[in-house]
Amino acid sequence: MTRATTRAVRAGLVSDRHHNAVVPPIHLSATYAFPAFGQKGAYDYGRSGNPTRDLLAGAIADLEGGAGAVVTATGMAAVTLVLQLVPSGGRVVAPHDCYGGTHRLLAAFARRGLIDVAFVDQRDLTAVERALAVPTRLLWIESPSNPLLRLTDIAAVARLGRAAGALVAADNTFLSPALQRPLALGADIVVHSTTKYLNGHSDVVGGAVVARDTTLHQELAWWANCLGVSGAPFDSFLTLRGLRTLHVRIRQHVENAQAVAALLLEHPAVGQVHYPGIGAMVSFTLKRGVRAVAAFLDGLEHFTLAESLGGVESLVAHPATMTHASMDAETRAHAGIGDDLLRLSIGIEAAEDLVADLRAALDRVAAR
Repeated sequence: MTRATTRAVRAGLVSDRHHNAVVPPIHLSATYAFPAFGQKGAYDYGRSGNPTRDLLAGAIADLEGGAGAVVTATGMAAVTLVLQLVPSGGRVVAPHDCYGGTHRLLAAFARRGLIDVAFVDQRDLTAVERALAVPTRLLWIESPSNPLLRLTDIAAVARLGRAAGALVAADNTFLSPALQRPLALGADIVVHSTTKYLNGHSDVVGGAVVARDTTLHQELAWWANCLGVSGAPFDSFLTLRGLRTLHVRIRQHVENAQAVAALLLEHPAVGQVHYPGIGAMVSFTLKRGVRAVAAFLDGLEHFTLAESLGGVESLVAHPATMTHASMDAETRAHAGIGDDLLRLSIGIEAAEDLVADLRAALDRVAAR
């Protein structure tokens, strides 16, 4: 079987039947002509279907090993799409330390009575099993977690979810199918913010939902059309272009992250280091607390203070005031997200430059 790296590079190539273009064209049309009265072609309206978007969906579904994928306008649109599978008042079991935007959406839906949600430490299988003792429609997994990089045993948790009759959805944004394939571990659905590693260049916002089977994919596609959350053609074109270099980018991301983690583990200004040995996200605390954060950030040359992640450039974020600011202080504390925590998205610059930049920043902290 052709390897995933090759399939990613060649996804959609030479599919143009009009001019034999190697790179597939962008289909920007909002509407499509009917061949005749009462006859509808493969496409009729841009919200319902688009050739460029379909090429991206097919590539992502192939890499994840799914029956089909729905490309959405944003990562949060992808999360919202999956929640349409939960009936009114249905139960969702989710990680207590999930991405702030996911936590915000789940909590908001619960406040409105649309769903019942239980936030659980999914490293504790007994706690997961106890939560699933109440009839549950959707079990949401995020591994590694954002921002503490905690790992969930997807296979074990998925077994519990399926035994309880729940759909199992896994957010695979942090690792991508280059490093992890949740469907092979028992999940029914895989969710991505394609803004991150799949696109890889911080110039597109998007999302995707991959389904294990055709029936589930068709239901998700129906809801995407109904809600109007489909991704735009040009964004799909750019994301497919980014996807072609996913595997080579990931190799450099990971190599650099390991070098950064090694520095953090030995520097005296660092408290805890959160790096599971896979992926390119690294989080850590500073021993001198939140007062040291400004000293660390002031003067960085190769890390940009910004939200998001997964681009070729290195970023640094302060979760308490940025990505997880929507969580109240008590909820952040319960999840272990302190004011002294920093999250790094390690890019593909020269590892030596990244390490030197961070070492200088940590030395500034130690000197104060």
